[in-house]
Amino acid sequence: MQLELLNEQGQAASKIDVPETVFDRQYNEDLIHQIVVAYRANGRQGTRAQKDREQVKHSTKKPFKQKGTGNARAGMTSSPLWRGGGRIFPNLPEENFTQKINKKMYRAGMAAILSQLAREGRLAVVESLKLDSPKTKVLADKFKAMNLQSVMVIADEVDENLYLASRNLKNVFVVEPRYADPVSLVHFKKVLVTKAAIDQLKEMFA
Repeated sequence: MQLELLNEQGQAASKIDVPETVFDRQYNEDLIHQIVVAYRANGRQGTRAQKDREQVKHSTKKPFKQKGTGNARAGMTSSPLWRGGGRIFPNLPEENFTQKINKKMYRAGMAAILSQLAREGRLAVVESLKLDSPKTKVLADKFKAMNLQSVMVIADEVDENLYLASRNLKNVFVVEPRYADPVSLVHFKKVLVTKAAIDQLKEMFA
């Protein structure tokens, strides 16, 4: 399989051979949905806390007499049925949201995402992305010349200059292959992969 090799102006200068095991997989919507949901769930923290009927502040006095009012009988205002009462199954800080994904499934899902991006024309290859200085304007001008407004760059190596230049750009995300995640791949309109990073992606997801 071949992908476009872009030049400095964002134009297709030539073609480059890429492994079909990573960039020409069959689209599997169910698998992609599963790994995206699992990735987002594994990033959650148990920061919510609610009170049960024992913990909520209330009076133990019976609100009204048992009979003759026409209301349903009630023993105390901490009942979960009442406004301001405790929760039946409260959320706790130690709640665990993690979901397990097998390595084989994760690799297949990531390869399916990359393959679909290639079919949609949202994935391209660049020779390299090196900067002589950590200037945000230099990198912004480079992406502007390539007509890229929302881009994820998978570089074989993210040096200090590239990291400092890219961290303040709103719709730019630069990572090494090992830090590429399914949510970012789906989110950004364009994905650029450096030529040297293709071998790393093949080793990880083939």
